[in-house]
Amino acid sequence: MNLYPPPIQRLIELFSRFPGIGEKSAARFVFYLLKLSGPEIEELTDLIKSLKNKIHVCSLCHNFSESDPCQICLNPKRQKNIICVVAKPQDLTAIEKSGQYQGLYHILGGILEPLNNITPENLNIKSLLERIKNNQNEIKEIILSLNPDIEGETTSLYLHKLLKQNFPNLKITRLARGLPMGADIEYADDTTIANALQGRKEF
Repeated sequence: MNLYPPPIQRLIELFSRFPGIGEKSAARFVFYLLKLSGPEIEELTDLIKSLKNKIHVCSLCHNFSESDPCQICLNPKRQKNIICVVAKPQDLTAIEKSGQYQGLYHILGGILEPLNNITPENLNIKSLLERIKNNQNEIKEIILSLNPDIEGETTSLYLHKLLKQNFPNLKITRLARGLPMGADIEYADDTTIANALQGRKEF
């Protein structure tokens, strides 16, 4: 027997599907929404709808954006000869906040996790190779900016081998000091990321 009316129960079930959100947290979200005014609810629902209607995936770097290509890829002031490879959009945001990087990005859409059936075919690796191939005279360096944990290291080693096989003269670097083993780029502070970028080493 449900303790709440069907609309509330259904919303709790939907919020419970969010990463890291349990039933109690989901219930708090729903009861918070019940306290909002009509205009606030309308704004929230409109923004949620716009995620599908107005947000696109950049055809170059795979970042979420209102335009395609995204504003970073279109920015003429960005360095076109260097690409920073990250796992997810949140990592891109964290690196941008550091203010130490002015190149381009490529978002893999995850990392290699064989136990969860995430293989190279499930990531944006093929498009990365094509992007480099189509701009071989321009792209000089690839920074592998993946989390320094087991999955991130496995993905970095795989990409390093693949890139060296296809582009022997390409410089491949990785984030260095400042990011301890097991750290998550998304939650690292600006100074830590800046140090890692400045101290990056060739792979």
